[in-house]
Amino acid sequence: MGDRGEPVSVAVSPETLGPALLARLPAAVQKPAYDRAALAPGMAHLGVGAFHRCHQAEYTDDLLASHFDRWGVVGINIRPPGLADTLGRQGGLYTRLIRENGSVEARVIGSIIEVVDSQASATPALDILSSSDIELVTMTVTEKGYCHIPSSGELDLDHSDIIHDLANPGTPRSVPGLLARALELRRATHSRPLTLLSCDNIPANGVILANVVQAFAERRGNGLADWISANAAFPSAMVDRIAPAVTQADLDGVEQRFGYRDAAVVVGEPFRQWVIEQKFAGRMPRWDRVGASFVDNVTPFEHLKMRVLNGAQTTLATLGVLAGLEHTFDAIADPLLLAFVRRMLVEETLPTLLPVPGMEPLAYVAQCLGRLRNIAIRHRNHQIATDGSQKIVQRLLNPIRDRLSQGQSIALLAIPVAGWMAYLIQASARFGKRWPVSDPYAGKVADISDATGRDPQALVAGILAIDTIFDPGLAANDVFRRSVTSTLGELLSDDPMAAVRHSLEQSEAVRLKRPAQSA
Repeated sequence: MGDRGEPVSVAVSPETLGPALLARLPAAVQKPAYDRAALAPGMAHLGVGAFHRCHQAEYTDDLLASHFDRWGVVGINIRPPGLADTLGRQGGLYTRLIRENGSVEARVIGSIIEVVDSQASATPALDILSSSDIELVTMTVTEKGYCHIPSSGELDLDHSDIIHDLANPGTPRSVPGLLARALELRRATHSRPLTLLSCDNIPANGVILANVVQAFAERRGNGLADWISANAAFPSAMVDRIAPAVTQADLDGVEQRFGYRDAAVVVGEPFRQWVIEQKFAGRMPRWDRVGASFVDNVTPFEHLKMRVLNGAQTTLATLGVLAGLEHTFDAIADPLLLAFVRRMLVEETLPTLLPVPGMEPLAYVAQCLGRLRNIAIRHRNHQIATDGSQKIVQRLLNPIRDRLSQGQSIALLAIPVAGWMAYLIQASARFGKRWPVSDPYAGKVADISDATGRDPQALVAGILAIDTIFDPGLAANDVFRRSVTSTLGELLSDDPMAAVRHSLEQSEAVRLKRPAQSA
């Protein structure tokens, strides 16, 4: 009671999402259509970030609803952030929001039944991965998690975590070391086979994963590499859904709109795709029953997605930052950048692609650019530019290599390569640290920039000498070197978009000359 005897209203904190709240979720929120209490673990996932929760975990949730089976997911993080205070506290439940411009669709996903933090020690992760219950390991550990050399795909034996793990195989820090140790423990305890499925944006990601795990195992000796060859499978996969970093506004929005708290909200676009190579060591979830595709060859799908959608994202991200634009939708709303990226994809990227069954290339370009216009997906350009050195090989350098081998122009594709350079260069002390960057090669590029100053030729020569990104044959190509050098100078000027304008003008001039030449 108050001073006058009136009742005092007490603010009631909203309930936190968890198993006890499922039955009382508002009607606007879709909930798991199966008995989670009956769900047993069958697979593990490494790297339980936003993308996994917005993609593979949702496909699994769909599958459990239509064909219930023992495919509960145990989520494992071996890098920050931890899971205990978010997914762990919520019993593995979280809200997946699909946003398209003004519409929002909310759904609670229930396929993750346990979460494990293994940053401090590898033991919790190894206990899960070596369990006979686990028949499949999926992973989204980002490109740099594979400890590979981007230009070759081989294990980086100079990586500090690999050096540690080879010296201390029982306490691994790296993904290759962790998986090799888990397979070694499986061989020693029950010998059950295991499928290891990469869901990262790396071309031939299954091949890369097999390379790094097998190379690590070979250096361990004791016959482990031969046992892995006989008992493990490493299918490749192509995954696609735009899932930007979650903001406090996203977390607050769930509480305000639906009346409960959720510390593990994820946000995605409506579009999703998953193409998986049919190469399994044992039982697999039948994701093909809920929209995924099982195919014999993932490569055409990988090239299409990485070179078109991801190529456009990297291009818009770095050039967008240089133009002072914050989000992808801001960059694609810029008429100059939109015209550039469309022409680059149509004129130079599409001719490098393999045919994809049922896919018309121009329609795919239009679809991708339409997805990037979604103003409800607030994908920051700096976030997309993160770890760009690990991405440009497959998104830009490989199509450039294909074009050069055919004697074809790379005038447009060279622009985003120079854009990536300019993005890292301007984060150096010499250029006033214009913005913070997150990239394994940021320090090396900063050193080159600090040593050479604003001379584009010297900057390009120094960066192209990084042979873990640029293979020597491409770095030595005069056409490639000249194209990137001339563009970089303009991108570092007071009018960086001049490089984009000039490239479009030159491309148009070449296009107009073609009919006369052919006549």
